Amino acid sequence: MKYEDKITEQPSHYDHLERMSVGEMLSAINAEDARVAASVEQAIPQIEALVQAVGPRMKQGGRLFYVGAGTSGRLGVLDASELPPTYGISPDWVVGIIAGGDAALRHSVEHAEDDALQGWRDLEAYQPSADDSVVGIAASGTTPYVVGAVQQARAHGLLTGCITCNPHTPLAEAAEFPIETIVGAEFVTGSSRMKSGTAQKMVLNMISTSLMILLGRVEGNRMVKMQLTNEKLIDRGTRMVQASLGIFYEEARRRLMEAGSVDKVIRIWKNK
Repeated sequence: MKYEDKITEQPSHYDHLERMSVGEMLSAINAEDARVAASVEQAIPQIEALVQAVGPRMKQGGRLFYVGAGTSGRLGVLDASELPPTYGISPDWVVGIIAGGDAALRHSVEHAEDDALQGWRDLEAYQPSADDSVVGIAASGTTPYVVGAVQQARAHGLLTGCITCNPHTPLAEAAEFPIETIVGAEFVTGSSRMKSGTAQKMVLNMISTSLMILLGRVEGNRMVKMQLTNEKLIDRGTRMVQASLGIFYEEARRRLMEAGSVDKVIRIWKNK
């Protein structure tokens, strides 16, 4: 794919940004951001296909790996890291892998994304099996680290998907279940941490939330298996128990702390 063919690298619709007032800048950025949701909406059938394929594998114990570089890698790690406290899952069930390792979460690791073999090497550290799934994340759709990881994962029998913001990319060609969110040129030319990053975050939210619901980590509309790791979550859980059982707040909190999770309290109550 040629550089000039990448929509993510096309010139911004705005010029002379340095001459804009702050209000003009913010309004223009907001106007561009408003296009993102519509682009993601167009990709819902692709997202659905991926979730429908990954869900049964995870129900059988298969893991989900996100693989990315730079902003895309950070978004994958972010999504994966939020699932254990939110849904009470093991941290090794959904794993985010970023080119350059954890150091790249805070600092750019030069050329880490250019090694087409390193992505699969990093995956191999987790001893992947054919029950596992890999989602490559790259706005450009051409990042060697990500493309190589997806190619090798597919060759080894893993289910593969991807999230990209360009059409007809090497990454989409490598994946069985490609997701393409075509958000258009960025406000600052080539700054794919903006609209492209927002689209990727939205898609990751949709993928992981749908999977957690399919895997029974939500009851009604509540995350009843969340970890009680701080006062805010304890209070949220207490109010869930209070609403479900129709009891006073202090009694609900006592039962929650004894059981350790909202769903356990509710199950104990239902089995009485």
